[in-house]
Amino acid sequence: MDLRTRLSEALKRAMKDKDATRLGTLRLINAALKDRDIELRAEGREVGDAEATAILAKMVKQRQESARAYEEGGRLELAEAERAEIKVVEEFLPRQLSEREAEAAIAAAISETEASSIRDMGRVMAALKARHAGRMDFGAAGAAIKARLS
Repeated sequence: MDLRTRLSEALKRAMKDKDATRLGTLRLINAALKDRDIELRAEGREVGDAEATAILAKMVKQRQESARAYEEGGRLELAEAERAEIKVVEEFLPRQLSEREAEAAIAAAISETEASSIRDMGRVMAALKARHAGRMDFGAAGAAIKARLS
């Protein structure tokens, strides 16, 4: 079942269950996907699952930053609302790699690209993104790659 079908089914279920938080979050996801569809209409294409996954990952990251800011400002109820939205969005993301799996993927990408210095970091990141898009935190991966190649 593709992502849009899963979203549509979840939206219907949230309406039936009268789950306002879930329903609102699912509507935000649909709106983000439709906005991107409109942008791509000029190219004659729609958002694919890979691009939709990237949009969802961006939504999670935005909400994590907001939750952190709310906590620092002493607005714990708003931070909790952001975390609730994160849980809903993460349901539609692929399973994230564990730390051990991420380290193994980084090691494999370094050996595959025959990277030997920090100048090869771009090739290693490209290999990781091609294989593990949406399943890995590339900010943390970049730091790990830099540590290994330095």
